[in-house]
Amino acid sequence: MEHKIRVLVAKPGLDGHDRGALVIAQGLRDAGMEVIYTGLRQTPEQIVAAAIQEDVDCIGLSSLSGAHMELFPEVVRLLKAEGIEDILVIGGGVIPDEDIPGLLQAGIAAIFTPGTPIQETADFIRKNVKRGSAS
Repeated sequence: MEHKIRVLVAKPGLDGHDRGALVIAQGLRDAGMEVIYTGLRQTPEQIVAAAIQEDVDCIGLSSLSGAHMELFPEVVRLLKAEGIEDILVIGGGVIPDEDIPGLLQAGIAAIFTPGTPIQETADFIRKNVKRGSAS
């Protein structure tokens, strides 16, 4: 039986806008992935706990509030503190180009900004997921 990729879509911090995250969640479902959406205003600790509980292959973080430089790396740090290094972590949202290298250096596998085709995001996840077999 083939493993269906499980993606946790999360909105860390106080950002109250989730339209983009919901569009991505639906697009990844349409691409054949199983998607869990955490809802708004999640702490990095809540996101990591949900990822562990749901046994996900990928965490997709969405931020429009400007707090991505603190919140995205904190999710990666907490995963490592739990000894988890096989969950792919990606990010998206309104993220300035000059912040992307720092996020990549902090362990975020890729950043997808507005206008990125959902298929591109789905293809990246399939190609880079570290657990199970891609579907």
